[in-house]
Amino acid sequence: MKFTETALKGAFIIDIEPHGDNRGFFARIFCQHEFRDHGIEPPIAQCNLSYNTHKGTLRGVHFLIPPKAEAKLVRVSHGAVLDQIVDIRPDSPTYLQHISVELNAENRRAIYVPEGFAHGFQTLEDDTEVLYWMSEFYEPKTGTGLRYNDPALGLSWPLPVSEISAQDANWPLLNA
Repeated sequence: MKFTETALKGAFIIDIEPHGDNRGFFARIFCQHEFRDHGIEPPIAQCNLSYNTHKGTLRGVHFLIPPKAEAKLVRVSHGAVLDQIVDIRPDSPTYLQHISVELNAENRRAIYVPEGFAHGFQTLEDDTEVLYWMSEFYEPKTGTGLRYNDPALGLSWPLPVSEISAQDANWPLLNA
């Protein structure tokens, strides 16, 4: 695996290194040793699958508050998304800054989202599946989010929003 640290310290884009032959290829997508070599403690508490029927679906921008803050490893198994993460660590020099990366079934790229980051994505194709490996068990009482179109965040989504939950559409604005 090839780890590329982003401008947001602790967040990595992870590319596979396929080993191919006449059958296709084989590639590692997770290894505790390789994650630890990059300063990432990779305990996995649960894995989730998000299936999205329509192009333009927006999910997020979510996070869990301490003591249940979680890290995520996110990968697309079918379709494509624009994935965005926001640094919500108040003491960070990149507080409220974000990065965007396209994850799709062709590039097989993943993003590691550390604790202290909010995460969201928009589907770029119909019938998109997103896989998440989570470091914590989901605890609904600690789940919250940021408004996807909050001017204070400056997130830009490539498509009109075709589907969004009422909760995601109505998270409070940061400067309200």
